[in-house]
Amino acid sequence: MTLKSLSTLFVAVTGCLLLVGCPSPKPWPDSPLYETPSNDPNWQAPASREEAMEAMAGRYAHYDVVAYQGDTPNGPLSTFIISYGFTDLVIENGELVEYDRFCRANYKANQNFVTTFPDEATQAIQPRSAIVEVYEEDGAWKIWRPATPTLLGIDGDPDRPLSMDPNDPLINDDDNDGKPGVTVFVKLFGLIQGEIYIARREIFQNDMTLYSDGSLRGTVIDDSEQLVIGASLRILNAPNNPKQWDDPGLSPIILIPIPDDLDTCEELMANRDALFPPEPEF
Repeated sequence: MTLKSLSTLFVAVTGCLLLVGCPSPKPWPDSPLYETPSNDPNWQAPASREEAMEAMAGRYAHYDVVAYQGDTPNGPLSTFIISYGFTDLVIENGELVEYDRFCRANYKANQNFVTTFPDEATQAIQPRSAIVEVYEEDGAWKIWRPATPTLLGIDGDPDRPLSMDPNDPLINDDDNDGKPGVTVFVKLFGLIQGEIYIARREIFQNDMTLYSDGSLRGTVIDDSEQLVIGASLRILNAPNNPKQWDDPGLSPIILIPIPDDLDTCEELMANRDALFPPEPEF
């Protein structure tokens, strides 16, 4: 996180039972979601922490998936949040520092509704920089990005728990659409359209390994907190903070090295298929 747990929407399934009926949920795809590449046997792995930092420093196209679980009257709700952006790793004062910038977040669920999170809201997420831990384990060089909690849709201290008061005076309009917090658009079962207004405290950690192709790949751990401020439909206005699935294979992160002059979200998304594997499907 990237943008995580937009799956506030499972509450709407209760409404579908009353209005139109619900098909059976689709099952999870098999795990692990993606296989990691094999290292080139001729590759010379870094021999020291300093060499590893030099090998890792640079600009990357960022892709991650976080899988969540929930329950509805219609059965288990399984959701993916797929995030795109840029990650820069920079050596500063003998440490490797990570800077992240997000471009887009897509939402997929195993039940019949469509969720849209506008790019303006995704790009409003501004994670703090993080000094990453660089270490060797079983002959592989790894990095650990610690959590740097980041607020979205609300002001205040990001190191304190998120307010759960929908009338909190610190709620802002980070996506500049004239509505509180940031707006999630929902279309239920092809019939019902609505909006949910949320604030979030993004809390994510990444555990990644360096591969011979220059990529960094691993898993995301997400502990984000979410406040539902309100909604355009009563059935959407309910508290929810879904939990991440504990299978790490379902929440991968992939960083692909790119030139420094690939800098805009439009360029990144135009090159999505050349850079990353397909998005997961139910």
